[in-house]
Amino acid sequence: MTESIMSKAATMEIPINSNGDTGTLTEDDSLEQDLQQVMVSGPNLNETSIVSGGYGGTAEGIIPTSSIKGPAVHYNAEFNKRIPVTGFGSNMHHSSSSSSMTAEEMTRGVAVEKLETVKKWGYNTYKCTKQMISERFGRGSRTVDLELEAQIEVLRDTKRKYENMLRLARALTNHFYNMVQTQHALGDTFADLSQKSPELRDEFGYNAETQKLLCKNGETLLGAVNFFVSSINTLVNKTMEDTLMTIKMYENARLEFDAYRSDLEELSLGPRDAVAMARIDAAQQQYHVHKEKYERLRSDVTIKLKFLEENKVKVMHKQLLLFHNAISAYFAGNQQQLEQTLKQFNIKLRPPGADKPSWLEEQ
Repeated sequence: MTESIMSKAATMEIPINSNGDTGTLTEDDSLEQDLQQVMVSGPNLNETSIVSGGYGGTAEGIIPTSSIKGPAVHYNAEFNKRIPVTGFGSNMHHSSSSSSMTAEEMTRGVAVEKLETVKKWGYNTYKCTKQMISERFGRGSRTVDLELEAQIEVLRDTKRKYENMLRLARALTNHFYNMVQTQHALGDTFADLSQKSPELRDEFGYNAETQKLLCKNGETLLGAVNFFVSSINTLVNKTMEDTLMTIKMYENARLEFDAYRSDLEELSLGPRDAVAMARIDAAQQQYHVHKEKYERLRSDVTIKLKFLEENKVKVMHKQLLLFHNAISAYFAGNQQQLEQTLKQFNIKLRPPGADKPSWLEEQ
């Protein structure tokens, strides 16, 4: 029996599929496994004394794999050591199949999840767009909180006016900075001419001292005005903008809520069969979800508007007082009062040349 099997194995073609399994050779399962191991390990028959699943040798040189326990090995004459012979056994085939199936299932699950997300987004976008068009053409109703809408409109108008004030304050700062730089250069010129014009030394000296004093007071005033601009910028572009972002989320939630409310109202006016009742139940669930979201964001907007108003009054009271006192002291020529104003509001002036980057930063 063994000789007939080996003769068949030596003469027939062995079809191999894409997974490395044998085709239709069913005469002997042990021979099939042995052939698989030979194809993987590829031992040299001339250098191998014991082969697990040999091919093309004598019948006595074949050891059935069913009688081998533990990993199969062969002896390599060149290296004189035991070399494990791995093959496409049932355990490894099952493990690779399981891992490939697991990876495939994970990929499929991610794809299904993304598809569901895109589907929900498209459905929600369609409903919101439909509701927006209906409201714009006067065919759809919208939920309106008159008091809250009035507060939101006041905030937007206030932000526009504060942005204009900030733009003008920055322009004033730039113009005044240029004036201070001009006074500084003019004072240096007067001082130089005082040294080179003996007949006008005193006159040039007086003007040089005056311009230097004006330049020093101007730098002090610039410190106060810069602090004013920085505080207004924070109030407008951070505090107010954060509240407006919450308002935008609230308005989107209001639109979604009205869209699902309109959908529920339309379904309630239709037939009452089993399919329609299932759709009504699903619409009611979505309606309650978006209603809770809308009410939560409306509460957030109300709270933020309240705190923003309190913060705005507090900040502007301090900044307007600073601006008034600094401007008045400067143009009155009261250097002591100007310095006292900066101490009152804890404003520290930068030393000369602080705006210039260091040599390391310029590299």
